[in-house]
Amino acid sequence: MVRHDGAPRTVLVTGSAGFIGYHLCRLLIDEGFNVVGFDAMTDYYDVNLKRRRHAMLLQSARFRMVEARLEDHAALHALFDRERPDAVVHLAAQAGVRYSLENPRSYLESNLVGTFNVMECAREFRVGHLLMASTSSVYGANTKLPYAETDQTDHPLTFYAATKKANEVMAHSYAHLWDMPVTMFRFFTVYGPWGRPDMALFKFVKGIIDGTPIDVYNHGEMYRDFTYVGDLVRGIRLLIDAVPVRADDPATIPAWDTLSPAAPFRVVNIGNSDTVKLTDFIDAIERECGRKAIRRELPMQKGDVPATWADATLLRELTGYAPQTRVADGIRAFVAWYHDYFDAGERGHDPHGRQP
Repeated sequence: MVRHDGAPRTVLVTGSAGFIGYHLCRLLIDEGFNVVGFDAMTDYYDVNLKRRRHAMLLQSARFRMVEARLEDHAALHALFDRERPDAVVHLAAQAGVRYSLENPRSYLESNLVGTFNVMECAREFRVGHLLMASTSSVYGANTKLPYAETDQTDHPLTFYAATKKANEVMAHSYAHLWDMPVTMFRFFTVYGPWGRPDMALFKFVKGIIDGTPIDVYNHGEMYRDFTYVGDLVRGIRLLIDAVPVRADDPATIPAWDTLSPAAPFRVVNIGNSDTVKLTDFIDAIERECGRKAIRRELPMQKGDVPATWADATLLRELTGYAPQTRVADGIRAFVAWYHDYFDAGERGHDPHGRQP
C-alpha cells in the first residue's frame, strides 16, 4: 500500500460517485490507499444517489474529490499535476446499453473524448498503471460461450459497446507507443447495493415492492453472468498490483495470458463464470421481497444479446481470485439496502451503506 518513500499509494478513480466507483473507493480506503475521486455528477440518473455515495466516502480523511467532466482536459490535467497518482482506475463513462440508442452523442463525448483525456494525462504524468473499464457488450454478435478475452469482438451491436471497443484499441496504441502499462477489464452484469436505478435489479425490486409491472425482455429467455459488485471491486483491487510488463520475447507469454506481444497491455474478464436465466433471477427477487411480480412479457430489445457468460480463468491466474457470491445472497443484500436507503431517506438521514 506504500510507495518506496513510505507514503501511502494514491489511486485516482474516475466515476467515484458511481455504483462501481463508490464500492471500489471504499475498498481502497479500507486497505490504506489515498483515493482521489473524479466525477461529473451528471443527471443520467438521480444525482442525490451519487451525492449520498460521495458523502460517505468523504467521511474518510483518505478520500478527496473533484467534480468536473472528463471532457474538461484542463481540470483533469490540473488534478493529475496536483495529485500525481500512482495508479488510475478509469470507470467514468456514459453508462447504459439502451440509452445509447437514444443519445449516442453523449457516449461519443464521454467515452471517447473523455477517455482520450485520461490517457493523455496518464501518459504525460507517467502513471504506473492505468486500468480502464470495458464491458462484456464488446463480444457483440459472438455466439461462443463462455466468452474468453481472445474471442472475436469486431461486431459490437450497440454504440455503447462500440465506444468501449474503441477504448480498448486506443489504450493498446498508447501502451505500445509510450510503454504505458494498461489493463482493460470487461464487466458482466454487475449488481448489488447502491446500484443504479436504470439497472434491471433496481427496476425489478422497485416494481415488485410498488406493485407495478416490470418489463421482461425476450419473454425471460435470456441468460446473464450476474457479478456481485463486491466481487468485482475485489478483482479490480487485485489487478492494480498485476501490472503488465512488455514481453522481451512474445513466445514466452503463457497461453492463458492476454498480454500483448507488442505492448504492456492486457484484457481481463471479471465475471462470476456462471449463467442465470432471467426468469430464475426474477423468481429469486420475488422470494426475497415476499410477493409476486407483475410481468410484462416483451420481445428482445434492439442491440441486446440472449446470453453472456465469462471465462474468468485469466483473472484467477493473475490474482488467485475468483468471484463467488451466490445470486440469492447478492439479491438479499440489495433488497436489504433498498429498504434501508428509502426508509432512511424518509426519516431524513443517510443509511450506513454497508453491505449485510
